[in-house]
Amino acid sequence: MSVYLSTQKVIKDWIDYNDHMNVSYYLLMFDKYGADTLNNIFMMGEHSAKTNKKSTMIVESHITYNQELQLNDEVDINCIYFDHDKKRLQYKMEMIHKKKKYLASTIEILALYVDLKERKVAEFEDEKIKIMDEFISKNKSEFNYENLKFSSKLKK
Repeated sequence: MSVYLSTQKVIKDWIDYNDHMNVSYYLLMFDKYGADTLNNIFMMGEHSAKTNKKSTMIVESHITYNQELQLNDEVDINCIYFDHDKKRLQYKMEMIHKKKKYLASTIEILALYVDLKERKVAEFEDEKIKIMDEFISKNKSEFNYENLKFSSKLKK
């Protein structure tokens, strides 16, 4: 029950004195290889920030650390839930050990769509709403609705 976003390998720089991946790098992996992928799918990523001066900013997150990762472990980062309103994105991702298939971590995100020129929250353009709604329609059967923290914050 998920939408594949990317595969990443745990590198030496991310290993701490406990000989496993430090907690800060779970967030880095979710951000760079999960959230950035979703933002690019929805045309709200780096290209949009540089050309249209509109992008997203995370305002809340909830992360779980379910099982440790070690050097050279590979993980799949998957989207397991996505929704939006006129100004907000809510999504949840999981990190699954590629070989052993265990759940290493999850993160749920609440993000705002922002006009970077004015540094204020903005409403999504119609084309972005269409892309997000098509993503939801295509993947809804793969979503996991359990233990969501931020659903009440969407204004539908």
